[in-house]
Amino acid sequence: MPHPAPRPHPVAGAEPAAPATTPAPMPATTPAPMPAAIVVAVDGPSGSGKSTVARAIALRLGLRYLDTGAMYRAVTWAVCQRGIDSADADAVGRTVAELALRVGTDPDLPTILVDGTDVTTAIRERPITQAVSAVSAVPAVRSAMVALQRQLIGTGGIVVEGRDIATVVAPDAAVKVFLTADPSARARRRAAEVDADQMITEADLARRDELDSTRTASPLTRSPLATLIDATDLTVDEVVAIVLDLVAATVVGPGVPPR
Repeated sequence: MPHPAPRPHPVAGAEPAAPATTPAPMPATTPAPMPAAIVVAVDGPSGSGKSTVARAIALRLGLRYLDTGAMYRAVTWAVCQRGIDSADADAVGRTVAELALRVGTDPDLPTILVDGTDVTTAIRERPITQAVSAVSAVPAVRSAMVALQRQLIGTGGIVVEGRDIATVVAPDAAVKVFLTADPSARARRRAAEVDADQMITEADLARRDELDSTRTASPLTRSPLATLIDATDLTVDEVVAIVLDLVAATVVGPGVPPR
């Protein structure tokens, strides 16, 4: 099968910005060529390592990369910039309807712009993290973002990470992974990423888990068809190797039993 065309799918006009995290070096093995239409869905809670793993997989396989969490963070940034209460669902819904989001899907330089402003770095700040679960629970926000995510996925050739990819956004994805880890491991990783206190981070993650898992619209849940990977005692390279095996089995060989 031919290798997919190079991935220029930043949405038109996006300006490059430095990525928030740098994927770990990849194993030396060469993956099989990917069909142009493949979609790899990576779901999981905050701090599970799904962004690092998803970007690494996209880079390894020459696919595009979509961080759906960044899209919800971008909407949250706009809500905060306008001084809107994140609990005011009507006002939040009006805000998302007015926004112009440009989302870059190059895994080397994932970017996101709101009304022409590059917010790739700003959306990772603590006030956004604290408000994003409330904003993303608003049905109008989820409806608008899911529609845009499906548009960006298009005909495939992409690794998509989030919380509802395999269950809502792309239920027909060829490869579905649910990545998790125990709370202390997740807090340790996230605290190291953002240079924060681990205990405070663990409390924040627990709060987000509760909000994300109990919201009415597209709650965080594992698809019954997704392979569960517990990354508590695994390195990034080990998780990436498992996902690469799943992709290779889907593309060129018989299915691999869920791990």
